[in-house]
Amino acid sequence: MAEHSSSAFETLIPARLDRLPWSRFHWLIVWALGITWVLDGLEVTLKGAISGVLQEPQVMNFSAAQIGFIASVYLSGAVIGALFFGYLTDRQGRKKLFFITLAVYLGGTLLTAFSWNLWSFCLFRFITGSGIGGEYSAISSAVDELIPAVYRGRVELIINGSYWIGAAVGAASTIVLLDPRILPPWLGWRIGFGIGALLGLFILLLRRHVPESPRWLMTHGREAEAEQVIASIERRVEKNCGESLAAPQGLPLVIHPRKSFGFGVVAKTMFSKYRARSFLSLSLMISQAFLYNAVFFTYALILTRFYRVAPGRTGIYLLPFALGNFFGPLLLGRFFDTVGRRQMICATYGLSAALLVFTGWAFSAGYLSSTTQTALWTVIFFFASAAASSAYLTVSEIFPLEIRALAIAFFYSLGTAAGGIVAPWLFGSLIGSGSREKIFYGYLAAAILMFAASLIEMLFGVKAERASLEQLASPLSLE
Repeated sequence: MAEHSSSAFETLIPARLDRLPWSRFHWLIVWALGITWVLDGLEVTLKGAISGVLQEPQVMNFSAAQIGFIASVYLSGAVIGALFFGYLTDRQGRKKLFFITLAVYLGGTLLTAFSWNLWSFCLFRFITGSGIGGEYSAISSAVDELIPAVYRGRVELIINGSYWIGAAVGAASTIVLLDPRILPPWLGWRIGFGIGALLGLFILLLRRHVPESPRWLMTHGREAEAEQVIASIERRVEKNCGESLAAPQGLPLVIHPRKSFGFGVVAKTMFSKYRARSFLSLSLMISQAFLYNAVFFTYALILTRFYRVAPGRTGIYLLPFALGNFFGPLLLGRFFDTVGRRQMICATYGLSAALLVFTGWAFSAGYLSSTTQTALWTVIFFFASAAASSAYLTVSEIFPLEIRALAIAFFYSLGTAAGGIVAPWLFGSLIGSGSREKIFYGYLAAAILMFAASLIEMLFGVKAERASLEQLASPLSLE
C-alpha cells in the first residue's frame, strides 16, 4: 500500500525547473553526474584492450571463452546493482544514492587491479558492474529531473556519449600501459585500473554541490525542502545569467505525497497503464545491449585473432572507434530535440543495422583489413551510439516520477540480461571457433534485433521532445 506522509498541496516546481535558461548550474549537473560515464568508459575500454594480454601465460592465462565469461559476470553485476540501487533511489532519493553507487563502482575498479586469478577477477568485476548499474538509475533520474525540457534529449545523449571520451583515453593509455618496453605485461593493466579508480575520487567532491531533485522531494511530502531547493537553484541561475527569470507557465500540480509505492502499483503502472511503452522500452534496450556487448567486449579478440594485431597495439584501433561513438550523440543529439524522438530513433537504429549487415558480410568474405574493419565499425557506432543513448533517454522520461529510477533499472536489467549477458560469451565462443561465417551470423542476429527495434519505435514511439516530464507521464502522486 502507498504510504501518505502529509496532506495535498499545490506546486509549480516542474514548471519552474523547465523554464530555466541554460546556465553554469546546468553545466555542474552535466560534469558532476555525467563524468562517471567518462571513467566507466576508461576502465571498460581498458578491460577490452587488455583481453589479449590477459590470455598470455605469464599474465593471467585466460582463454577467449573466459574473457567473454568475465564480461558476462560484469554485466550480471550491473543487472543486480541496477535493480537494487534503482529501488533505493526511488525510496531514499537521487542524491544519497548517487554517492553510494559511485563508491561501490570505484571500489570494484580498484580491487580489480589486485586480482590474482579468474575468480577474484570475476568477483571484482561483479562489484564494479553493480556500482555502474546503480549509477544508471540514480544519474539518469537526477539529470532528467533537473535539466529543462527543451534541452533534455541532447543533454542525456551527450552525457551517455561521454562514456566514449573515457574510452578514447583508455584506448590511448594502453599504448603506454601495454607496451612491454615501458611496463611489464603483468603490471601495466593493473596500474590502469588503479589510476582510473583514484581519478574518480574527485567526482565525490563535485557531487556535494548537486542538490536533491525538487521533483522527488515534492512527491515524498517534503514540500518545504523542495521549495528551498528550487528557490536556491533559481537564485544561482539568476546570478549566472544576470537577469530575472520569467514567470512559470501553466497550472499548478496538486500533489498527494507518498513516501513509497508497493511493487503491485509499480507493476500495474508499467504493464497495464503503460503496456505499449514497456514493450517499446524493452525492445530498444535488448537490441542495443546485444549489439554493443557483442562487438565491444570482443573487439580486441577480433583484432588479435583475425588480423594478427599485437595485444599491446589494440588500443590504437579502439581510439577511432571510441571517437566515433562520442561524436555520434554529440552531433546528432540536438536533432532528438528538434526533428523529434521517433524520427531520430528509427533512423539511428535502422542505419546501424544496415551498416552492420554489410560489415559482417565483408568480414566473412575476407575483404577487410584491420584498418578498414575499424573504419566500418567507427561509422556503424557513430549512429549506434546515438541509438543506444536514446534507449536510456526513452526509458528515463516516459514513466511516472515516483518509479522513474526503478523503471530505468528494470528495463536496463531486462535488456542487459536478455541481450547483453549472453552476447560476450556467445561472441567469445564464435571467435574461439575461428569461423568468420559463424561470427557473421552473430552480427546478423544483432542487426535483426536493431531493425526490429526501429520498427517498434515507429509504431509505439512517444513524442517526448520539448515536453515536460509531467506531461509525458502524470506523477502517481497526482492520483
